Amino acid sequence: MIKRILILGAGNAQIDAIRFCKQHGFTVYGCSYTDADRGIPLLDGFRRIDIRDVENVSAYASAIGADAVYSVGSDLAMPTAAAVSERLSLPRFISSETARICQNKEKFRRFLGPDFEGNLPYKKARSLDDALFFDAFPGIMKPVDSQGQRGVCTVRSREEIEAQFARSRSFSASGTVILEQLVDGPEVSVNVYRQDGRTVFLLISARGVFGEYPGGIIKEHLLPHGLSKAGEQRVRDLAERVCAKLKINDGPAYLQIKLDRVREQPYLIEVTPRLDGCHLWRLIRHCCGVDLLETSFLHLLDGACSSFQPRPAFDAYRLRFLCEQPGRVFDRARYDVSGAEYLEWYYETGDTVRPLNGFMEKCGYVIEPVHPGENE
Repeated sequence: MIKRILILGAGNAQIDAIRFCKQHGFTVYGCSYTDADRGIPLLDGFRRIDIRDVENVSAYASAIGADAVYSVGSDLAMPTAAAVSERLSLPRFISSETARICQNKEKFRRFLGPDFEGNLPYKKARSLDDALFFDAFPGIMKPVDSQGQRGVCTVRSREEIEAQFARSRSFSASGTVILEQLVDGPEVSVNVYRQDGRTVFLLISARGVFGEYPGGIIKEHLLPHGLSKAGEQRVRDLAERVCAKLKINDGPAYLQIKLDRVREQPYLIEVTPRLDGCHLWRLIRHCCGVDLLETSFLHLLDGACSSFQPRPAFDAYRLRFLCEQPGRVFDRARYDVSGAEYLEWYYETGDTVRPLNGFMEKCGYVIEPVHPGENE
């Protein structure tokens, strides 16, 4: 019997999931708040529904007889995917409560608690007056319930909070920001896969960001990660403890972690119970031979547990985003992709780059080898 899958969202992050499902013979439906997403032409059916709207997503899933409701790369989608799956008795990896905690940055910090090693001091603020009580400078201010670095900025004084507060708050559906202490040091991504409460796969990659822009806007992901053995073990321990605390017992999880430059002590920036939105599954498959996207769907749909056998060693590689400022006319000829072993464009030449984070937008990506000394 052909499986019917409802994917929440149809943008660049979800195209990987849509393609996988189509290649495996599934009937694939989608919904989004916009009918302009790049993945819509790939779908068998589409309805314009805000993916946060549990009632209407549930009705659509029932109408199409969905066997599963899922998404990749979207924090906004996960609470809905879990809630709809609970309502309709469809397979799921996590509870809707876990999804809601992970989707809201303040709920997440509060859930971990002040005694959780790796959590950060923070201040929740609905008004500028509340925000001005924050004094753990330098800090990061961001909307509690947005994604993709939207509205994220560095603040080093109360004057900078005053200057940036309204813009940061404007990206929050609930009108709330969170201010967190800034960690000075390297940042890593952690891709985890869990089965029956056990971590069966964990890979750490280094994150390269645009230093000239606020909020840690991603530029590239690098393998291997470059941490010391002690730093790697601390990151692994933190990832294990976070997944256990959140009851992410099955399926993928993605964590962003920063390490103190002096002691290499890790601190959690965020965690989400899904595959990341940066196509890291493809970099991991390219380097390690492990396909987290395939594993996720087969595990979700059939309960099939995979036997992970990553390659014991791999060459240095990176996933590099091809970025441009919003509002500019895109031209593929501006980019050097000569060393790419995998290439994907989000835009055609002549398209106007749409604003998402407002500073530097992803317009495509390459997977390419890193030559010795290149990133030193």
